[in-house]
Amino acid sequence: MINNEFLNNPYPTYHALREAGPLHWNEEFCGGAWLLTEYADVASALRDPRLSVRRAGGWTNSSGPDAMEELREFKRIFSRSLLFVDPPQHTRLRQVMNAGFKPAALQALAPRIQTLVDGLLDTLITTAVAATDTSASFARLDFMRDFARPLPALVIAAMLGIDGDDRSEFVAWSDDIADFIGSPTPTIEIARRAQTSLVAMNEYFRAILPRRRSHPGDDLISQLTLAEASGGIITTKELLAQCCTLLFAGHETTRNLLGNGILALLQHPQQWQTLNQNTTLLPTALKELLRFDSPVQYTGRRLKVDITLHGQLMKKGDLVIPLIGSANRDPAKFTAPDTLDITRNQGAHLSFGFGPHVCIGATLTYMEAEIALRSMMQRLPELQLVGGIEAQQAWGHNAVYRSLNTLPLEFAQATTVQTEDALHA
Repeated sequence: MINNEFLNNPYPTYHALREAGPLHWNEEFCGGAWLLTEYADVASALRDPRLSVRRAGGWTNSSGPDAMEELREFKRIFSRSLLFVDPPQHTRLRQVMNAGFKPAALQALAPRIQTLVDGLLDTLITTAVAATDTSASFARLDFMRDFARPLPALVIAAMLGIDGDDRSEFVAWSDDIADFIGSPTPTIEIARRAQTSLVAMNEYFRAILPRRRSHPGDDLISQLTLAEASGGIITTKELLAQCCTLLFAGHETTRNLLGNGILALLQHPQQWQTLNQNTTLLPTALKELLRFDSPVQYTGRRLKVDITLHGQLMKKGDLVIPLIGSANRDPAKFTAPDTLDITRNQGAHLSFGFGPHVCIGATLTYMEAEIALRSMMQRLPELQLVGGIEAQQAWGHNAVYRSLNTLPLEFAQATTVQTEDALHA
């Protein structure tokens, strides 16, 4: 199932799976898993308390017979993450984390995000123009390298109150962890790299804590240390695990939304033009971009009890894979689901999950992406794909996190100069 053809475009495979039935057993995922293909079943599974998110142990054990002992530290950290705990532990941790994601806290972060976006656009435009012959009509850039990869790391760093200059380390650590999570059957080598990076990330935050305890600020780490000090609402080990989760998950999701979203818009020039002409469509457009090409293609759950679904007995302990990318293209939920329509209003996509474990950073991701796209349309309205809309793109080899390795774009130099002059007039 998971080959280069699938990684480049998983949607024909999802279509075939839905046509064949709503539920399938597949041996490729951690020794075997049930695949859910339809929107209704995926949404139900994501909120069903009979399906547990506690799967870190089974993941690492699938890397081979020696993994259980060798990857103990990886499991120890990940098993405390908000992503991999059930209620009531999940409820307690989420209440602590919510302080950093309240509307007032996010709105206070918005000017900082705008500054980061403007700085990255300044640099990529200047660099692209400087590298282009003055006689050329278009200047080129790599959107993933120059914008989509650095921006989320810088935003999360600002939220946590850490040094954005360390973003190259953050991105490298996140890539190693994503490689592990994105492999249906991770090798021991992939697992070892993920453990090394997760431990390094954990120790990075551990070194910050003493200063935040003695001199708290208005950043999220400081808020978590205050919760740690007030009656043990959150332990130190749990605090560190949540910091790692935010840095990793926040970076992966937003990077892929930006890359996949810009690609989809530029592959549909009329949609890009419509959005440029009416930026009030941005909130609706972002929801449609997330539905159309989800940054997270699937997730996992473990059954706590035996259940029967579509006539199939699914046993306690079985792994269940809700295929989010398939659910978002289910024609039973969305009209013409393979068509990008930035005016679509047909209910919720599942790209941020659903139910108690819905992504805590969803609002931040929306805000970040809206600021980024609005600024790009203002400064690079004639942005286009190098090679045209049919150009082959370089997709990463990760089945969970659908991400572009590179995204070559070009823009008209003359238009950019005019836009810059207008901005600074």
